[in-house]
Amino acid sequence: MHADTALTVDRTRRVLAERIWPALYSAALPLTMTAHHLPGEPVSPADALAADYEPYTLGTPWGPAWSTTWFHLHGVVPAAWAGKRIEAVIDLGFTTASPGFQAEGLVYRPDGEPVKSINPRNQWVAVAEAARGEEIVDLYVEAAANPVLLCEDTFLPTPNGDLATASETPLYAVRRAEIAVLEPDVFELALDVEVLVQLQAELPATAPRRARILQALDDALDALDLHHVAVTAAQARAALADVLAAPAEASAHRIAAVGHAHIDSAWLWPVREMIRKVARTTASMTELIASTDDFVYGMSSAQQYAWLKEHRPEVYAKVKDAVAAGRFLPLGGMWVESDTTMPSGEAMARQFLYGQRFFETEFGCRSNGVWLPDSFGYSAALPQLIRRAGFSWFFTQKISWNQVNVFPHHTFDWEGIDGSRVFTHFPPMDTYNSELSGAEVAKASRQFREARLASGSIAPTGWGDGGGGSTREMVGRASRLANLEGSARVRWEHPDDFYARARTELPQAPVWVGELYLEMHRGTLTSQHRTKAGNRRSEQLLVEAELWWATAAVRAGVDYPYDALDALWRQTLLQQFHDILPGTSIAWVHREAVAHYARIEAEALALIAQAQAILAAPDAEAQGDDGGSPEPQAVVFNASPYPVDGVAGLSAGVPVAPDDAVTLTATLEGWTLANGLVRVGVDADGLIVSAVDDSSGRELIPAGAAANLLQIHPDFPNRWDAWDVDRFYRNRVTDLRGHRSLRADLTDGVASVRVERAFGDSQVVQTLRLRPGSRTLEIDQVTDWHESETFLKVAFPLDLFAESTLAETQFGAVRRVTHTNTSWEAAKFETSMHRFVLAEEAGGGAALVTDSTYGFDVSRQVGHDGTATQFTTNLRLSLLRAPRFPDPQTDQGEQRHRYGLVIGADIEDATREGYALNTARRPHLGREVPPLVAASDGIVISAIKLAADRSGDLIIRVYEPYGRRARGTLRLARPAAAVWEASLMEDRLGTPVAEQTDALTVALTPFEVRTYRMTL
Repeated sequence: MHADTALTVDRTRRVLAERIWPALYSAALPLTMTAHHLPGEPVSPADALAADYEPYTLGTPWGPAWSTTWFHLHGVVPAAWAGKRIEAVIDLGFTTASPGFQAEGLVYRPDGEPVKSINPRNQWVAVAEAARGEEIVDLYVEAAANPVLLCEDTFLPTPNGDLATASETPLYAVRRAEIAVLEPDVFELALDVEVLVQLQAELPATAPRRARILQALDDALDALDLHHVAVTAAQARAALADVLAAPAEASAHRIAAVGHAHIDSAWLWPVREMIRKVARTTASMTELIASTDDFVYGMSSAQQYAWLKEHRPEVYAKVKDAVAAGRFLPLGGMWVESDTTMPSGEAMARQFLYGQRFFETEFGCRSNGVWLPDSFGYSAALPQLIRRAGFSWFFTQKISWNQVNVFPHHTFDWEGIDGSRVFTHFPPMDTYNSELSGAEVAKASRQFREARLASGSIAPTGWGDGGGGSTREMVGRASRLANLEGSARVRWEHPDDFYARARTELPQAPVWVGELYLEMHRGTLTSQHRTKAGNRRSEQLLVEAELWWATAAVRAGVDYPYDALDALWRQTLLQQFHDILPGTSIAWVHREAVAHYARIEAEALALIAQAQAILAAPDAEAQGDDGGSPEPQAVVFNASPYPVDGVAGLSAGVPVAPDDAVTLTATLEGWTLANGLVRVGVDADGLIVSAVDDSSGRELIPAGAAANLLQIHPDFPNRWDAWDVDRFYRNRVTDLRGHRSLRADLTDGVASVRVERAFGDSQVVQTLRLRPGSRTLEIDQVTDWHESETFLKVAFPLDLFAESTLAETQFGAVRRVTHTNTSWEAAKFETSMHRFVLAEEAGGGAALVTDSTYGFDVSRQVGHDGTATQFTTNLRLSLLRAPRFPDPQTDQGEQRHRYGLVIGADIEDATREGYALNTARRPHLGREVPPLVAASDGIVISAIKLAADRSGDLIIRVYEPYGRRARGTLRLARPAAAVWEASLMEDRLGTPVAEQTDALTVALTPFEVRTYRMTL
């Protein structure tokens, strides 16, 4: 930098920081303060306003972690301030942490009307635009003492993440509470100078434009009296007028700014606090909308609107008015901004269904795109689900966090596992918390990869994560950057308008095929196992409850429990938020999540039992359509699409009774478990040393290897403890081979081996079981886990030359290569699965199926003994972690996993056994209940339910699970008057595909999902 340039820049920055911004208020008077302290949970504004208040002195500590203090501020505007803009300025004791990560407050009037929030970057409240003088100032502040748990990327364990363990020491002290005279010229000058000094920093050193800006800044500062800034601000602004008026180049990058606050529905705060964060942020945003002409603010997550409607109806009324005016934009169409790798296909469908139905009911509109800036990777099944839900575009930015590879596109078509494509955009400024700084705007222009054909990008603008939203300073920057030489053009714009323009510019957009894998946060597939197990069980139980209640409603004419099911689904969907299900929230959040899952399970099981009792009752129509009355018998309900344990499912497959009994034979090495289909050898350490498919004689365990081998690694990532596992964790591994006890047993036709192991401060009990007629060796594992910063895996080395794996995802499977030819492949050292992962070579394979595990890794080795080549594909399930931030007790205590090795498996076996492990068979005494709908082989029924609009129509969702074309029939127990194909929103598509029929022909392409709506 040239010496003169450096002097100008240094001078400008110092004057801006030490003279101009401090001169924003020219006069100030303290407000009288009283306080009402709430040591426990928040109370309603009405209760708080009616409470007793005590005197409060500035600087007095207030607010133990998670407590609330209500401050009452009172004062009178001096007569001498008549004609001036007057604001209340309140500093609750803010720290250097960002807005939303510390104390914050919501300001109310005495009548209980919320005004706006205050936070470190937004400390003002308007009192009078042009004061008359002697106005009474009477304000209340609901101040939340939220502790700072993350500051400057420090990841230290803290007890303050849970109310039960948090410190009782007050965290904050109010530093400022006064009314003050705002100097508009000073405010405008500060933004003029800020925008220009940031702009020049991004221009080439020799650019004439930069030289002129620097000269104008020197001229402005020469015109400014540093001791009388307010008096001379207008003259200083005049010196900048010409450089601010110079228009942008015709080819300048165009930025569509969208007001935004990516408010995490839970993270370093509990859901309770999230409800208040939404109220604070939206109160400020509706105020900013009212005070500007063109600012637009977008908010996703129907759940957050629902909270606002319930808890702060006065703010919600303002939001509804702003939505109607086109200034407050409901985005995303989801119940919450969920994780997308772990939720089931049905859960993702319900995220869209419940989100869009709320927006439609409340605002008369649906979102056109999926707004999901901050999830931790994106399933390859998502493009199909987005399109079948009726959306036309997708937005995220998280892939910019990749550790190794730079994603090659910003605006592109994303293609999923079935071939569906959705138009997608990543903002090239690599943030969803833009301040519209010069560096961010220049970065967007510089990095935009489709610049040859497309004109611009999106900037989500505002303080997010913990809330806060856009500020008047950001609005001021946008107005200056609307048409400024040397800068991108900035305009507030609805994302729909951006996507429409971008599609016109890129009719043949570049294509990315497959998952959007995030090369970071891989540990989120494992952290907080109880949360993940609760999610898997809740998803399955709710789909099952819908199935049996739909069957009961159709067959027995009973009322379908819409309200109960809706409430349980909404709670499950909330728990899928991308910092709850991934296990990256504070202890308070996960403690509540586990309690919610227990309640969901209990209520869902009660619903299932009630429906099945109705169906199995002697007087129910479910006895059969021939009018007969067979004698009561022991019947078993199976909600799986497949026959299991001799019980028919929802497919046309015929249950097969096993011919061969299970045997348990002691050997010199241990035991052999066999059932005529497979033989499993277990050694004296309780490890699997042989797994033979009897039909082919194929041995799947390499010579000298052992499967079901527990392994532990040190687990201390460089950053983001609960989120990350870094590659170097593999450099050190300990095999857990020793045992404390080992015994084998053959009871009720089931062979089992029970082994107990101890390591560190933990112990684990595994029970290996082989059942009649099953190709799956089941492992039931209970771990009493008391390790710290340790990663527990279980390894299955397989004698397979597997060039790829198939891992189940929503409505299908994703194929990943097992080699690491490129940096993209090497980065995928921890990947996701749902119920199974399959490794196979021509002629055979093996699968691992699980009931609650989502993370796994795979490696491949090739060995030579001089005469032959031995191939080993090593599949490992990720079982437990023990990160200390943000929850220092992550996963401590008892944990249960159920998983299995499917011997001689192909994708059909893996899919079937995955369903079997995750679906309970439920016995009843009563009448046999034929399926309401049955599918022929190759077509899987995913859901049977009644339509969400409560019309009584039947919804049936099917998919092709194997990655090949399928053609078959859906057979109905009751003829349908009409059948329509439907969207995931359950909207009828076109004209009926069939009428007056009890059989529907279905043709599916690989991994295709289809929804049918039937009027019976």
